[in-house]
Amino acid sequence: MKYLFYILLAITTSFGNEANVVVFMYHHFGESKYPSTNTRLEQFQNHLDYLDKNNYHVWPLSKVIHYVKNKYSLPDKTVSLTIDDAYITIYKHAYPMLKEKGYPFTVFVNTNAIGEKSIQYMSWNHMREMKTHGAEFLNHSHTHAYLVAKGEQTKEESQIQIKFELESAQAILQKELGSGTNERPKLLSYPFGEFTQDSATYIESLGYVGVGQISGVVGYNTDLKRVPRFAMAEKFANMESFVLKLNTVALPLKSTAPWDTKVIQNPPKLTIELKKPIKKLGCYTSNGKRINVKWLSSTRFEVQATKPLSGPRDRYTCTAPSNNGKWYWYSHLWILD
Repeated sequence: MKYLFYILLAITTSFGNEANVVVFMYHHFGESKYPSTNTRLEQFQNHLDYLDKNNYHVWPLSKVIHYVKNKYSLPDKTVSLTIDDAYITIYKHAYPMLKEKGYPFTVFVNTNAIGEKSIQYMSWNHMREMKTHGAEFLNHSHTHAYLVAKGEQTKEESQIQIKFELESAQAILQKELGSGTNERPKLLSYPFGEFTQDSATYIESLGYVGVGQISGVVGYNTDLKRVPRFAMAEKFANMESFVLKLNTVALPLKSTAPWDTKVIQNPPKLTIELKKPIKKLGCYTSNGKRINVKWLSSTRFEVQATKPLSGPRDRYTCTAPSNNGKWYWYSHLWILD
């Protein structure tokens, strides 16, 4: 009875309180030859020290998503640290730092690379050890293949490939790390961060939450087909950028059109409707070029770059000042063939 009381309390206290969980994404650590996906060791240590000194709650991503899905109350200053691809530098460099802090963390694993025993990747024994010190290991597909239809591939052919990639990886994860691995709930990090409306909807039908590489904040209204994360590669991993991302809140979206990420007409037009008026909103392409914001009403606007976007991926990011020095943040992915 006491347990039931606390469950009900968690549910009821969540309503009326907006969750704003910042999720960070890392890949390599201390590998300067990969500047677009590497985080320098001093940068990562500074990130962990800041979280520690400023009393942040560090949760594994599966726990965050479980709370968001069920609308349980989340503590203020909750963050999640996620790492894609299971590179060996996670075990050599990041893991000792995280273990020292006692922080849980999330690793998305493309299982074929582990099975091939490449020296660039961790082993299953590494992961079993890390699991005893706060690590969780989730699905990043089997071969790290694109999970969107490419070229002449039909929708049906793409779905066959997606199902193979997800089910193969899930079976291997559970064989090596335990039957409960990546089950509550099941999460998938999209390889290359790519998804379309068709692929995301199909992946959802297979029971997975889709985790992207688009920047933004996780809240109760987050679309769980496209969970956002802030990339912390060298260029964006300085402390000024890290602290800025920590102080973001979700843009109060009512709708976006199109939902899809695939560019039909380049440059694409994005229409956003907000739940309330927002002042001083600015939007940008991924290279920092400002996009003109055309207001259609006090809560509805459209943005379209002045020049065609460059492939294979780009994004529109919209931000605005919020209260207490925080920033509203939303990013929309575009995929170009």
